[in-house]
Amino acid sequence: MDNPRYLLAIGTKKGLWLATSRDRREWELSDPQFLMQEIPSIGIDTREGRTRLLVGVRSEHFGPTVVHSDDLGQTWTEPERASIAFAEGDDAAVERIWQILPDTEDRPGVVWAGVQPISVWKSTDGGESFELNRALWEHPDKGDWGAGYGGAAAHSIVPDRKDAELVHIAMSTGGVYRSRDGGESWERASKGISAYFLPDPEPEMGQCVHKIAADVDGRLYAQNHRGVFRSDDQGERWVSIAEGLPADFGFVMLTHPRRAGTAWVIPLVSDYERIAPDGHLAVHRTDDAGETWKKFDGGLPERDFNVVLRDAAAVDGGDPVGVYFGTRGGSVYASGDEGESFVEVASRLPDVLCVRAAELW
Repeated sequence: MDNPRYLLAIGTKKGLWLATSRDRREWELSDPQFLMQEIPSIGIDTREGRTRLLVGVRSEHFGPTVVHSDDLGQTWTEPERASIAFAEGDDAAVERIWQILPDTEDRPGVVWAGVQPISVWKSTDGGESFELNRALWEHPDKGDWGAGYGGAAAHSIVPDRKDAELVHIAMSTGGVYRSRDGGESWERASKGISAYFLPDPEPEMGQCVHKIAADVDGRLYAQNHRGVFRSDDQGERWVSIAEGLPADFGFVMLTHPRRAGTAWVIPLVSDYERIAPDGHLAVHRTDDAGETWKKFDGGLPERDFNVVLRDAAAVDGGDPVGVYFGTRGGSVYASGDEGESFVEVASRLPDVLCVRAAELW
């Protein structure tokens, strides 16, 4: 079999860049596409023998939409009518598409989208059209959900790898919610995650969860607005796994696609400063579900005061797994050894909002 090729899609405040590599050390960077348009979300769908790029594009003039390409960005298809749009009676308008997530291999055609205002949408045709999840949109808790600093958004969608009926989402601000029936109903699933800014520091809802992810065993991990947590019981209860990290604030949470217990975070000093400890970016990895953490900074700059946003980081499916992230200063880094060392893929881009990667054969 030929050596794989690696694809890195970089969404920024002012356009989309694509990078490719054979060895994850040397990268070829494309010219920008959708220049001067915001790209807050990207999905790479490699199911059914094709590679489809799904991109959430936000224009200041035309608003947000989802476009797709089946030829690695040579041509793009945009539906005649917006693929994600509220009905007239919903009294709402899509402000930003925060998340585009193809489901698992055995659920072809299913693509999820997380949107601002807080809502979840589902496609069954590969991302060409989406349907609003009414159970969440009309949830009794909705009036108590608030906006994080970036807006009121459903930013994390985690379908279970084994149980097609089990889905977790996270929102800013509202916490983690769980559906056991494929989205027909939703229940709170945030117990144990802190919310120091509320009268009850451990409420059932209202937490400002920044990102959630799941490993192959179904464990859930959360990077919170102060706090890093794990749940071993599908969100029934969360426990802190922040001990051993230099700070418990941050936005990134990644998990290994094949090895249980492995996750990555990028700590920031605090919710006020929002810089890496000592102004030095580093990735921290656990291989034992948060019992211990290791710091990796090989190839990263000695001083960098830029933030890594929640979706500006990703893993690929390679062996070993590749780890990627971009900063608001416009630098993008790639690791072909599970985060232990990095090379710079691009620099001086606009603010990096979203990074997605895939191994292509």
